[in-house]
Amino acid sequence: MHSAPLHLCVLTFGLAVAGCSASGTTQDTGGAGPAGAAGAKSNSSGGATATAGQGGGGRDNGGLAGAGNNGGAGAGGLPGFGGAGSGGAHAGGAGSAGTGSGGAHAGGAGAGGAHAGGAGSAGTGSAGTGSAGTGSAGAPADVDCSTAMPTGGNTYTGSNVNGKSDGLNYGIWTNGSGGSITVFPNAHAFSASWNNSSDFLAHVGLDFNSSKAYTAYGTILAQYVEKKTGSAGGFSSIGIYGWMHSPCIEWYINEDAFNGLNPRGSATATIDGGTYSLTSLTTTGTGGANACESGHSGGWTQMISTRKTARQCGTVTVSDHFAAWAKQGWSLGTLSSVHINVEVGGGQGSIQFPVANVTTTSN
Repeated sequence: MHSAPLHLCVLTFGLAVAGCSASGTTQDTGGAGPAGAAGAKSNSSGGATATAGQGGGGRDNGGLAGAGNNGGAGAGGLPGFGGAGSGGAHAGGAGSAGTGSGGAHAGGAGAGGAHAGGAGSAGTGSAGTGSAGTGSAGAPADVDCSTAMPTGGNTYTGSNVNGKSDGLNYGIWTNGSGGSITVFPNAHAFSASWNNSSDFLAHVGLDFNSSKAYTAYGTILAQYVEKKTGSAGGFSSIGIYGWMHSPCIEWYINEDAFNGLNPRGSATATIDGGTYSLTSLTTTGTGGANACESGHSGGWTQMISTRKTARQCGTVTVSDHFAAWAKQGWSLGTLSSVHINVEVGGGQGSIQFPVANVTTTSN
């Protein structure tokens, strides 16, 4: 099990997985579950069961990644109004000038968003001046998908590791033979490797030592670039991961997977230009009890967004996923953690994150 500040439990995507069970939920297997030493964290009722300690249905833990949008262009000035609108991260198109007979007047430039709009072209005709167009601010600039992996770094090996580097919390957890994580003192990046580690997780992100709702942190963004090699056993997930308290919630935003994506749930939401399937279920076991709030006992909730088209690079507006879950009528707790995460169900492989960063607009 994974110790505070972030305990990682085997996550399911609408199916039972090693160490967790989804009551009353039919669970599809993502491949044969690896045989392992006894010590399953939970049993599943109402669906197929995969345990950490016994071979069985593996977990299909794939998720999708969606590229973040560039700043939208603001609307330019309307024809006949010489002013140009600006908007988003890019200038709005210039408004065309009015025509007619008379002296020429240049349209006024519209300002808005990140850049001022271009000036309207000079009109010919009676002395009218164009009114300035305005645009709305665009989405945050997306991550550079060609970012190179930093060199050097510090490597930590074990089955339950936690620490902090360059302002971000990091950790690994496994119920198998262990693995390693490399973090960097001057870069928000990490890499991880595993070798038949059963359920293995490695992550970098923010832990919040307060009892605030996600809305208190403003816009929560996660940016990542990832490159993976090797295999991941019976299941895998690459994306954003964390916990909430009171009620206890283990949540995932799935962007990519070694084994292919398997979106679940009838509800959908369009976020950052991609469509995500949304699902919520209840699970039980010992892992979540250690990552939940003090005094918690029994099962906990899992909330999952799975992107329908995988990607390996992008910006995820995490707070928009929380809002989408709340819109479904799901009760959210106080925010405990937001991490860029990789989880695998065995195999031998590695992953590099040249970019792995989590930010908020409010503290």
